[in-house]
Amino acid sequence: MRTLIALALLATPATAWEFTASPVCTVSHETADGALTLSYDPRLPDPYAIAVTANTQWPDAPIFGIRFDGPRALTITTDRQMVDGPTVTVRDQGFGNVLNGLEFNATATVLLGDTAIPFPLNDAAPEIQRFRACIAAPIA
Repeated sequence: MRTLIALALLATPATAWEFTASPVCTVSHETADGALTLSYDPRLPDPYAIAVTANTQWPDAPIFGIRFDGPRALTITTDRQMVDGPTVTVRDQGFGNVLNGLEFNATATVLLGDTAIPFPLNDAAPEIQRFRACIAAPIA
C-alpha cells in the first residue's frame, strides 16, 4: 500500500513554486492544467521571459494576457506572444508588473483566446523575492 501511495504522489504535479539561480534566474510552478516558468537571462536583448505550457494546444489569438486576482488585482496584455505547440512564450525587457502580480496576489490566470489556465499564488511570494534578488545580483 505504501508503494502505491508513493507512486501516486510521484505522478502528481508539483504544488510548490520553485526558484533556481543557475544557469539563469528561474521561478516555476506546475499544476494539473499546465506549467509556468519565468526566467531572466541578462545575455539576451529581452532578458525576461514567461513561458506557459498547457496540456492542450494554444489557440491562434492576437492577445496574450495574465489576470492577477487578489489584493493588487491587475490584468496585463500583449501581442508579443510566440506559440510553439503547447507552449506560449512572451519576452520583454522588464517584468515589474508581472513580478508584483505573482508576489502580491492570490491567483494568476494566463489567457490566450478562449483558453484560461489558473495558477494559485499562495506560496509564490518567497520564490518571487528570491527571483528579484537573483536578477539584482551582479553577473559573475
